[in-house]
Amino acid sequence: MATPSSTTRPLIVQKFGGMSLATPAHIKGAARRVAELRATGANVLAVVSAMGAATDGLIQLAYSVSPHPNRRELDMLLSTGERVSMSLFSMALSDALKELVPESKAISFTGSQAGLLTDETHSNARIIDIKSIRVQEELTKGHVVILAGFQGVSPRTKEITTLGRGGTDVTAVAMAAAFSADRCEILKEVPGVMSADPRVVNEARVLPALTHLQLLNMTFWGAKVLHYRSVELAATHKVPLRVALAHDAKPSGMPSVTSDSDSGTDIRMETAMNSFENDRVLAVNSHADVRKLRVKTPDLQTALQKLKTRLLGNSLPLPQILHARQAGAMEVLITAPAESLEAQISCLKTDPSFEIDSRAYSTVTATCQGSYTTDLVVRFSESLASAKVETLEVLQGPMSITFLVEASAREAGLKTLHGFTA
Repeated sequence: MATPSSTTRPLIVQKFGGMSLATPAHIKGAARRVAELRATGANVLAVVSAMGAATDGLIQLAYSVSPHPNRRELDMLLSTGERVSMSLFSMALSDALKELVPESKAISFTGSQAGLLTDETHSNARIIDIKSIRVQEELTKGHVVILAGFQGVSPRTKEITTLGRGGTDVTAVAMAAAFSADRCEILKEVPGVMSADPRVVNEARVLPALTHLQLLNMTFWGAKVLHYRSVELAATHKVPLRVALAHDAKPSGMPSVTSDSDSGTDIRMETAMNSFENDRVLAVNSHADVRKLRVKTPDLQTALQKLKTRLLGNSLPLPQILHARQAGAMEVLITAPAESLEAQISCLKTDPSFEIDSRAYSTVTATCQGSYTTDLVVRFSESLASAKVETLEVLQGPMSITFLVEASAREAGLKTLHGFTA
């Protein structure tokens, strides 16, 4: 890991999501925000995503020339999206700094230039170390560093790698941990962490404060506000997080939301319970696309090993395994970002050991207090039944209750369970 900045200035890491950089005007607005923060005396490290839906466009372009894109080349292609953002952001920030902090300059780095070292896995690499000598030097001079998120380099293969969808969150939190930043701000097109997806549930509201563990549970079960791995890193390294709106105005098409706080959501290590052992539903989330596999093996351990061997042998990342059980054949519930899941399913279909359930499933999860010490699961089931949402499986955890439903019932399930939120 890198060493903390030797300056006495506080260090703030700010991550800007793709939709907050969707247009030149958005980029100039975000750059102005960074310059204003630098003008307060703080050091700033900005981590940027690709502009708008640029990554989706690059993925579509890849599949237009090859039905099964080579994963190395796909990483090379996708990493360019963040490089475009970092360069444009640095140009805009240079102009803003000349006006507000003329002694400070802006400089951009790719993940490899910043010393972000990963394993050799393409499409879903994991960070193994950070050796950010160049970043340290620039911060010590009082300059602002703009870093391309989502990418790194494998020291073993010397190849460019990407961290998977949402990987810019991981980059930002990892850099905040490496430099012992005072906080890491995740700046998005929504005003904080929501009690549900506002595009599905109109009554969704901003949650003013969460613990790392609460947010971990929410992101594991489908909350897209942050990547699960970034929250895991923040919890492990005790990085203070804040999720807030990147710009004063919400983008067009975003529903109005109810906020308990104008300053976004603060994520900290611990907070007081609202009561002793009473139930409390904090938020509801879901995985929209869940697939069920049946594996022809004598035991579950062998089934999971075959899944790993088959996918990694074809240079594909492992999916998120939500549940596995022995039910005649071995059954495994998986999910992944759309482009990865499609490639994984296509690969497994060619192996006669795997049978892919043709039905489309979703999960609907309530992150809650009292998941197994109260009758919440019964009340949830009754409400879902009243809404004509059929429950296919129930998965219970220490901070959550999850229902597997038909994908067509996902929206009704989310709206029903959101009615239980405080």
